[in-house]
Amino acid sequence: MQPSIDVIDGKDFRRMIAGAYGAFMREHEYINSLNVFPVPDGDTGTNMLLTLGAVAQAVSEAPDEGIGSLSRRAADSAIMGARGNSGVILSQLLRGIARGLSGKDQATSAEVGKAFQYGVLYAYRAVSRPVEGTILTVAKGIAKGTHRAVREHAAFADILTEAIGAGREELKRTPELLPALKAAGVVDAGGQGLIVFLSGCLEGLEGRFSGPEADFGRTLTVPGIVTEINISHPYCTEFIVKQFAAGLDEVKRQLEQMGDSLVLAPGESILKVHIHTAHPGAVLESAIAWGTLHDIKIDNMADQHRKIAETGPLNPVKAETALPPERSGLAVISVVSGDGLADIMRQMGAGIIVSGGQTMNPPVEEFMAAVHNGPAEKYIILPNNKNIVLAVAQAKKLLGDRVAVVPTVNVPQGLAALLAFDPNLDIEANVDRMTEAQATVKSGSLTIAVRDSQVDGQTVPEGAYIGVIEGSVAVWADSLTGALTALVERLAGPETGIVSLYYGAELTASEAEALASVLRERLNGVEVEVYSGGQPHYQCIISVE
Repeated sequence: MQPSIDVIDGKDFRRMIAGAYGAFMREHEYINSLNVFPVPDGDTGTNMLLTLGAVAQAVSEAPDEGIGSLSRRAADSAIMGARGNSGVILSQLLRGIARGLSGKDQATSAEVGKAFQYGVLYAYRAVSRPVEGTILTVAKGIAKGTHRAVREHAAFADILTEAIGAGREELKRTPELLPALKAAGVVDAGGQGLIVFLSGCLEGLEGRFSGPEADFGRTLTVPGIVTEINISHPYCTEFIVKQFAAGLDEVKRQLEQMGDSLVLAPGESILKVHIHTAHPGAVLESAIAWGTLHDIKIDNMADQHRKIAETGPLNPVKAETALPPERSGLAVISVVSGDGLADIMRQMGAGIIVSGGQTMNPPVEEFMAAVHNGPAEKYIILPNNKNIVLAVAQAKKLLGDRVAVVPTVNVPQGLAALLAFDPNLDIEANVDRMTEAQATVKSGSLTIAVRDSQVDGQTVPEGAYIGVIEGSVAVWADSLTGALTALVERLAGPETGIVSLYYGAELTASEAEALASVLRERLNGVEVEVYSGGQPHYQCIISVE
């Protein structure tokens, strides 16, 4: 190699980013095919493509001309648009490059080469527990190749060529370092992604654009390789902390105790977090103390893995754009247990059903996932059970003004609230309407006593049928019919016009209709409607209007 003093400017940097993005559009499916991680965590090639798509779009639209300001814009957009573990690592590569080019309008080949060395260092530091045989092994090889070429005063195109060659040598070694790669007969997908990134930069620098025309919202085919594994940290959790005011070492110490696959991508007063955890709610609760939370994304990888294992990969998949998905409108999240009740809730306007109820209380993270993966901009949550109200309140605390809560404590209240929901009104007006509507409902439920208890000075034996009103035992009887009629008579009044009976999983339609016939005889002139609820534990849920 001959000494060179060639200079790289902002236009060169734009071409390199455009070339890298074009290379990923061409190669991302191949990178995906190398992925042997047991669940489709976005897929490596797709994650890196979408992350780089955010960068390419920002750089192409930027008015900046200097290489320093453009590289800073690239790093910021990468952190905001980073997808998955590999996307976060790529964002840190760009952050390191931006540090090396900070304040420069143009840079010599040696300065750009050193900036790429910074990038590799930042990428390596982003991973909490580096594992050899992964993208980091390839990154180290690239750093060594870059260092050699810079020391020999090579032109920047030659520096990239040397870095790519050194990285490819390390990439070949990855199957020997990771048994899963060797068993599958592939090299590391993330490492291959780094090679594609550098190769694309070289193509762009030299004006050799061989990828498809830039399309920041294209349809992506996402293949996957399915292997069996016990997933102890099933929730892939990503979020951004703005106004970040905590120590990075302390954040790392806290999160390392909560899961694995931890990647931290810091920027200027900002932090991107990627972690696999069993308790995303606990992670987010800790993160509140570090700054303001944004762009929270929670995926249940165990569900993804199960679906792919049963049905195979779904192709093609319309991937989200690299920027946060557009959401609009207002929707209702309703908690309910039982297929029949879920169907009724949907028919009455619930946009999302979270499965839960008595003895089946969904955790905070289920509400977090529902909100962040749903299509609406804002949500009203109906807990429909007093034991779920606190979990919903915690979700509200984490999600802020994207969520409001109407504190319904039973299914009839939830149904009444849904009747009052109007998607054309704003969230505040709907909360007022729905809260007022649910407060007018009279309701009760029938179940079987699981132990002896005292009610109004009388012993209610285990196995008796009990009627519950507002969380307290109101009536009991030896027969279901006796308990039901006594409960409905407690609830009904002179103005009662309709009694709705939602029968549970333990009753058949004919048994429920027989109970309704008894009620019609006892409540002369009152209409009794019967619905299949399918709820467990409770033979009947009753609403009186």
